[in-house]
Amino acid sequence: MLQVVVQSANGIPKKKLGNPDPITTVVFRGEKKKTKTINSELNPVWNEVLEFDLNGSPLDASSFIDVVVKDYETIGKHKFIGSTKILLGDLSSGNVASLPFKNTPLINEKLQTIGATISLLIGYEKPSSTDDQTDNMSDGEQMENGEDDDGVYGSQGGSPTVPTSPSLLPLSSKRPLWLNRKRNKPPASEPQDFQIRVRVIEGRHLPCININPVVRIRFDGQTHRTNIRGGSNPFFDEMFFYNVNMSLSDLSDEHISFGVYNSAIFDSLLGIVKLDLGYIYNQPGHAIMRKWLLLEDPDDSTKGGKGYLKVNIIIVGTGDEAPMENRQVSAEQDDIESNLLIPSGVIMRIATLSLKVYRAEDMPQMDAAVVQTMKQFFGGEVDKKNLVDPYLEVNFAGKKECTKKIQKNANPEWNQVINLHVKFPSMCECIKLTMYDWDRLINNDVIGTTFLNLSQISHSGGDSEVGSTASDVGFLPTFGPCFVNLYGSPREFGNLPDRFDELNCGNGEGVAYRGRVLVELSVHLDRKVEKSVDDIPNDDILVAQKYQRRRKYSLCAVFHTACMLQEPGGPIQFEVSMGNYGNKLDSTCKAMPSTTQSSFAVFDDNQYYYLPWADFKPVAILTSYWEDISHRLDAINMLLFTADQMESNLNLLKAAISAKEPESRLTEIWLKLIDGVIDDLNRLMLPALEDRYNVTVLDLKKKHLRDAALYNIMEMACKMKEEAKDVGSTVADIELWLERIKQLAEEPQNSIPDVIIWMFRGEQRVAYARIPAHQVLYSSHSKQACGKHCGKTQTIFMQYPMDKNKGLTIPVQLRVNMWLGLSVQEKEFNEFSEGSFSICAEMYENQALFGKWGTAALVNCPKFSDVTGKIKLKQESFMPPLGWEWEGGWFIEPERGLLTEADAGHSKFTDEVFQNETRFPGGEWKPAAEPYTDLNGEQLQSPEEFECPPGWTWEGDWSFDSNRPVDEKGWEYGVVLPPNEKPGSWVAAEKMFHVHRRKRLIRSRRKIPEKRIVAKRQNSEEGWEYSSLFGSKFHSKERCSDTFRRRRWRRKMVPSDCSGCSAIFKLEGALGVDVKEKASRTEADKLLGAKTPTVSCHFSRSYIYHLRVYVYQGRNLCSMDHNSFSDPYAHVSFLHMSKTTHVMQNTLNPTWDQTLIFEDIEIYGDPQTIASSPPEVVLELYDSDQVGRDEPMGRCKCPPLVNLKPNVGGGSPKLQWLPVTKKGRSAGELLLAAELLLKEKLNDEDLPIVPPRRSETLYMVPQGIKPVVQLTAIEVLTWGLRNMEAFQLTPVSSPSLVVECGGESVQTAFIKNFKKNPNFPGSVLLLKVLLPKEEMYAPPIVLKVIDHRAFGRKPVVGQCTIHSLGQFRCDPYKTNSDICTSSTVPMMAAARENVVIDLESKAIRRTLLQEEKEDVDWWSKFYASLGEQQKCGPYLKKGYDTFKVYNCELEKVEQFQGLTDFCSTFNLHQGKSLDDDPSVVGQFKGSFKIYPLPDDPRVPAPPRQFKEIAKSNPQECLVRIYVVRCTELQSKDSNGKCDPYIKITLGKKTVDDRDNYKPNTLNPEFGRMFQLSCILPQDKDLKIAVYDFDKWSRDEEVGETVIDLENRLLSYFRPRCGLPQTYCVSGVNQWRDQQKPSQILQDVAKMRGLPPPIMEEDGRSMLFSGRRFHLQDFEANSVIHSHLGPMKERLSLHVLRNMGLVPEHVETRTLSSSYQSNLSQGRIQMWVDIFPKSLGLPGLPCIISPRKAKKYYLRAVIWNTVDVILDDTSITGGKSSDIFVIGWMPGMEEDKQRTDVHYSSLDGEGNFNWRFIFEFEYLSAEQLCVISKKEHFWNWDKTEYRSPPKLIVQIWDNDRISLHDYLGSLELDLLNLVPPAKTPEKCTLEMFPGMMGTVAPKAKPKSLFSRKSVRGWWPCANVMNGSRTLTGKVEMTLEIVEAKEAEERPAGRGRNEPNMNPKLDPPNRPETSFAWCTNLFNVLRFMSRLNFKWILAGGILLVLIILFLVIMLCFIPSYLAMKIVKPLA
Repeated sequence: MLQVVVQSANGIPKKKLGNPDPITTVVFRGEKKKTKTINSELNPVWNEVLEFDLNGSPLDASSFIDVVVKDYETIGKHKFIGSTKILLGDLSSGNVASLPFKNTPLINEKLQTIGATISLLIGYEKPSSTDDQTDNMSDGEQMENGEDDDGVYGSQGGSPTVPTSPSLLPLSSKRPLWLNRKRNKPPASEPQDFQIRVRVIEGRHLPCININPVVRIRFDGQTHRTNIRGGSNPFFDEMFFYNVNMSLSDLSDEHISFGVYNSAIFDSLLGIVKLDLGYIYNQPGHAIMRKWLLLEDPDDSTKGGKGYLKVNIIIVGTGDEAPMENRQVSAEQDDIESNLLIPSGVIMRIATLSLKVYRAEDMPQMDAAVVQTMKQFFGGEVDKKNLVDPYLEVNFAGKKECTKKIQKNANPEWNQVINLHVKFPSMCECIKLTMYDWDRLINNDVIGTTFLNLSQISHSGGDSEVGSTASDVGFLPTFGPCFVNLYGSPREFGNLPDRFDELNCGNGEGVAYRGRVLVELSVHLDRKVEKSVDDIPNDDILVAQKYQRRRKYSLCAVFHTACMLQEPGGPIQFEVSMGNYGNKLDSTCKAMPSTTQSSFAVFDDNQYYYLPWADFKPVAILTSYWEDISHRLDAINMLLFTADQMESNLNLLKAAISAKEPESRLTEIWLKLIDGVIDDLNRLMLPALEDRYNVTVLDLKKKHLRDAALYNIMEMACKMKEEAKDVGSTVADIELWLERIKQLAEEPQNSIPDVIIWMFRGEQRVAYARIPAHQVLYSSHSKQACGKHCGKTQTIFMQYPMDKNKGLTIPVQLRVNMWLGLSVQEKEFNEFSEGSFSICAEMYENQALFGKWGTAALVNCPKFSDVTGKIKLKQESFMPPLGWEWEGGWFIEPERGLLTEADAGHSKFTDEVFQNETRFPGGEWKPAAEPYTDLNGEQLQSPEEFECPPGWTWEGDWSFDSNRPVDEKGWEYGVVLPPNEKPGSWVAAEKMFHVHRRKRLIRSRRKIPEKRIVAKRQNSEEGWEYSSLFGSKFHSKERCSDTFRRRRWRRKMVPSDCSGCSAIFKLEGALGVDVKEKASRTEADKLLGAKTPTVSCHFSRSYIYHLRVYVYQGRNLCSMDHNSFSDPYAHVSFLHMSKTTHVMQNTLNPTWDQTLIFEDIEIYGDPQTIASSPPEVVLELYDSDQVGRDEPMGRCKCPPLVNLKPNVGGGSPKLQWLPVTKKGRSAGELLLAAELLLKEKLNDEDLPIVPPRRSETLYMVPQGIKPVVQLTAIEVLTWGLRNMEAFQLTPVSSPSLVVECGGESVQTAFIKNFKKNPNFPGSVLLLKVLLPKEEMYAPPIVLKVIDHRAFGRKPVVGQCTIHSLGQFRCDPYKTNSDICTSSTVPMMAAARENVVIDLESKAIRRTLLQEEKEDVDWWSKFYASLGEQQKCGPYLKKGYDTFKVYNCELEKVEQFQGLTDFCSTFNLHQGKSLDDDPSVVGQFKGSFKIYPLPDDPRVPAPPRQFKEIAKSNPQECLVRIYVVRCTELQSKDSNGKCDPYIKITLGKKTVDDRDNYKPNTLNPEFGRMFQLSCILPQDKDLKIAVYDFDKWSRDEEVGETVIDLENRLLSYFRPRCGLPQTYCVSGVNQWRDQQKPSQILQDVAKMRGLPPPIMEEDGRSMLFSGRRFHLQDFEANSVIHSHLGPMKERLSLHVLRNMGLVPEHVETRTLSSSYQSNLSQGRIQMWVDIFPKSLGLPGLPCIISPRKAKKYYLRAVIWNTVDVILDDTSITGGKSSDIFVIGWMPGMEEDKQRTDVHYSSLDGEGNFNWRFIFEFEYLSAEQLCVISKKEHFWNWDKTEYRSPPKLIVQIWDNDRISLHDYLGSLELDLLNLVPPAKTPEKCTLEMFPGMMGTVAPKAKPKSLFSRKSVRGWWPCANVMNGSRTLTGKVEMTLEIVEAKEAEERPAGRGRNEPNMNPKLDPPNRPETSFAWCTNLFNVLRFMSRLNFKWILAGGILLVLIILFLVIMLCFIPSYLAMKIVKPLA
């Protein structure tokens, strides 16, 4: 809430007549609120409170309010008095609750003060529980893990609960943020373009001194670095860009790091910080602005901060607008404390994240079984399940730790705790757990990966919930003890590389269970553990035991249908598993009937295949053992049930709003929705946790959080019900309630694995589906606690693993009924089950043909085996499981699913027989030995002996096939070549050498649709099924080629101790195995899998249904053909039947208007069950191609309306638009509906009337369902075509336009010569068409451009589809107040023939005006318009004009209607639209008007909306392009910068400004004007491109923007030359238009159909449009200066500016790149003037050359120092220092200057009298120093930097031998210079606010540029023991001198000549001040004065004597030796 207390105003100026009646208006974010009116008062007092609801969006640093004071008028508009803008940046931090703004000056429209002030008091209350997705940044929102003052960090009381949930939205009893702003959508998996913009602004308080810091930014393998700066507070202000193409989920997992290095010491690391990009993306605007980052030591985070770094980070995605940065932030508003990237009031604390890793289970085999194979070869036991060496790696916030490695163990126990030391709150979101298999020789393999999301296991607790305190709701991250499941590739181990290995790393959805690990997470604040990996205490291990207790779960899955198979292939079966239970290829668990029987697919007579299960449905059963976590899963299901109810009602409300239902109906639906929410939440009672044995801390916390959140939503729903006024405005809040409830349903502690269904084709896994266990879980708590699909039939679309086509084709569609529950609840399954279950043991008897059928010829196949024929079985070895007994003996029953004939599923079939004849060469043809055979030569019966099968009827007689290469009688001939017995090839012509011929006889038959024949399954009495080879497809009838046969033996089982369907769960384990057959463990394992019983569900009754699918039309479908269109049709599938619509040619918006009727659909199951969850109708769209396969266009699903009593009637279905998806993306929409009718009788009497037919087999959509249409007129203004590209390498020469809509079309005349005039000869077309009355059903308008070419060819060279027609609808009888279209184009219609001006050949002559010299320029006007008054100088005081600076393109300014008021531009496309949009090949310029026509032909038609426009001719124009500056350009060079320059393209002309490039900058100021001539409309596109200059390589394009000059010339807003505020004939604002204001006014009046203006009183007044205007009314409070023109023109201009025309402006355009067209590459500020040459010469152009910096000199005289710490110790023990002073300006370190040395200062005093002179260039307008220097000696150009003017002074101790010692430093900001102390006694650190934690001094800082000179004492400080300590004081004189003054008052450096201004005398230093090592005489003289001089002399003498004796002793031995030997004698 923002409260503005409008207190009072003073000094309101008087009116001419009486006093004003002031009223104040406050505008905030577009919302206006007013005070009351104070009558006749110059000093009004209001004291009114105006409140603004923030709607959950906090203030940011750029927030402001506009305060406008007006004079209240009873009639007419209130008169403006003054206004002011107040920035709210101080309030945005939240550190203060209110701020007074006393006596704020008011300014007028010219930004001049009027002498009046206003006083306000502004209070700010942060939105309740600022979303923890938001942060405490410049836009005023809290950061991740945010807390307020009652939070945990630094709080005075309460438990230390830590906010760590950046995505979990906290609730509040007030209106919380999440109710007003949607959460970010879940991370998308679709790759897209992202741009990460990083701006490094400055650093502060970096460790060490005299450093040269550089910042390195690392992201995605790329590293950028800033330029090297100097000092511990460097100023960088550099921009970097990272362009990536990845999915949002992958981007969220990435992090960006900032490292600050000291380049002076081999790039040593000073500090580093890392941020998750997912955290940044979750911030408002996907950005953090002007935030301080705390740098840390990467090796030890406990050492504290290493300084701060201020940055901006912006993530820009496709279609995103980057937030604007407010750089006008004062130092007080930009302090570190309030903008540090942590929550307000929260302290970063050291935390230890402890993850206890207990054990893991079910690890898959990862190593090759070489040793095990050798053991098996020598007869040893084989154990492959332990071939894995697992260890766990934990990764969080860049830190990694691992557990120990346990070898050869699939169920390892580590019992270790991993401790990670982090700063908290952390900006990282996920803890990554990766299980590895350790390998000795090669890389370790990943077993599986999972994540712990901090947002799900913690809560911020920033604002208390209802009835809760912050400490109750907020909690630290906590988890478990609980198992987390690992998913990835299938468990089966193979020697080949795993093609799904990427899934094990967490990339994509895992397709199989890979094991699980038991972990426990806790976070401890302010505690550091020495060991990163340690053992868990035994007590904790014992505590975790209770969380591992298992209970038995039972799962039953009944497969009702499997359809939409794309290809038949081999036998198909399905496997159901949970964990490794049920995995038929995993022998670690007991074998269970978890796999269905194998079946062959049958054709559905149209498109797909299905499995013919009929009344026997396969069943998969498994039992498993998991933890009982029903208290968690019940809560999930209850919350999701509530969310589903709310979502269903919300969708009804949205549909009613989109259908524009009456208000009463909307209110009724809305009340039902709100009442439903209140009732559901009121009844919702989550499970209690008191009696649960395995409750964790997280369970208790989430229970408390959910209860509080649900109560909060219920309260808000009650409040909304009472206060809501508009239904539509409540939808957003209700959506957020729904999203919040779904968020509360997230459960991280879900240890039960998902149910996974696999489809096998043969022995190969083909497709899978994952179903969360809670969706099918039964609960005894309540009905709502049961899973959504528990005991219900659901539709599952399986998918291929790692499908690269992303679901483009469906492997299979399943209808499955699943039930999961505890074994103690198995009897509850009886209530959900349908049909009767049949359990049988089965085996196969095998025989082979070797003369006769028997077992003698069987090779590698036992007599009795399983279905594969590989495992040997015996009947007597089968024993029923415990609790089961046999029912009868073994019997023969063939498997019907494997015995499918060739005609199965077909409604039409063709039988074929080959008639064979032979002869001797040249002889007569006679019947062959086998006269009739099939294609393969197998003998068949004669055609006369063929019988028509039951249910079929013949169509015609036998005839030969003429569609083959045969002769006229149907024969084809061949020759036998030995050793073949039959010809290998056949020809149609008979030759003498041919000895064989054959004829293909065919006869068609069709099924009888009228009679439903229940075909009896007739099998041979013996039940054999035959095959030519084992493994081939079996058939029931024996053939000549068959060599193998088998038959199935079955034996039924029944339970012995229980009854009901739940008995099937007692089938755990395989059938008994005879002990005698246990030859080895491997064979026993095989037998376990082979002897699992088969379970099926038998339905005794089926029901017949009738389905009608109404496919009306589609829109916005994908173009799949090269002509930009498609030929769409749809395959419509429903269960085991499918049909196909007819093909629509060459359209993307087909209107099929077709009803597909599915007769006699047989469905097993209760009709009520079908009605509650009906099967979906699936439509797959295809593009019909004459050559090649049809291409898929997408898929659509439609739930049918079920009517169980058609005779009673239940209402007709309503057509609705349903989305078409392709590869996860939107691919259009279909308008359709479906109804499913139950046929109680076999006749069709009770069915609805058959729809009308369009043909014999094509039914139309009936009238009751089809939309109601009305005769409608569509008027088309066809102006012309532009930029048409060549088609098939031929340019477009004579195009015409075809407009289609609703089946009607109209065509323009063709353009005779497209190059000379691209406009159409006729401009208006009329199309009468029947359009639906409801807008949602309206078809689109399709535009086709046809080129008329030679030989009658008319190809479509471009097309456009206009989907929304509502924008063109109009009332034909309403007078159009807009411009008259017939007169909008006078300039384009014809040029003036009497004016011929060649501007290209004439130089623009400037008028020589005698003007006074002014200190203002165009840039003063620019900055004054921006509101940057400190940069514009005295411009505003002179009363000069300002212009409008638009922060967007002129076309995007709302009031100018996109400059398409005359005609709009529609892009024409061509080609396919596969993954990207089709290419743009041209543009159509025109407009539309749509209005209804009367149904009665006698009623006159409405008046036409468009009038015919005269033929227009091209117009020659002069164009001036003013480029002001660019901002935030994309970097192109390796140094993160670019060298931009401008390149202009207009038509065929190009202007290259390469010579004037701006080196090394991303924010260049160009100040360039370009002048070109062009011909419109041919040269309508003006392209302004920014290029990067490269010396040695090709220049790269940074970005470009295109302006449509034709729209600007035609628009009645007259944007071709903006209107200034005043008419000036000289000066900065000199008039530059071709026409004077009076002429423009006359043209505008004519254009709008108004009478011309009448001037009166010599131009002082005017009569125009029925009103009288007076000049004095416009210029009453204006400054009248000498540049103003005649009054007549001034008054005309004032009138023009009130007519909505485009004012003088600068527009900001976004630069885009052809590589990333949706991402901004920067922004350019510019404007364009267009002057038609037919109107005469234009005015003088503006001079916008950039400002140049002025040269200044900073003279700093170092006089003295005092109290300098003494750093040296002399030989006498005394303290001293050799003091010298160094000074420099930041950015100019190469110009460091130093004084001479004051030696041997014994009291810290130094005398220097030394002058520093620093030369620098300074932009006073921007208050920055301009520094130009080369970064490196090899650089070609100098880089220009801008840095605040500062002076750094340091005091040093001189050392001759070692390095100098640093004593202290002083940094002075010359713009905010701290006033010096007059005496050294008053000079303390308290002079600098913040240095000692003290308050600011009374004397405010002032600018040295204004004071010019200052002298006094300043303190120097150094950091000692973590705090700043005073180390000296320096006396200086600081003086700023301009260059001219420096020449007049010269001065030399130091004490060099010219030593003047002032003259510096040598310092009067004490006699002890000298260099002891170089002045020996002074040393002796000084020593002679010491009190202990005799002792010192004696000591020296003693040293000399000792030295003499030592030398003597060294030389005596050699001397004596020489004497004795005498070598020279």
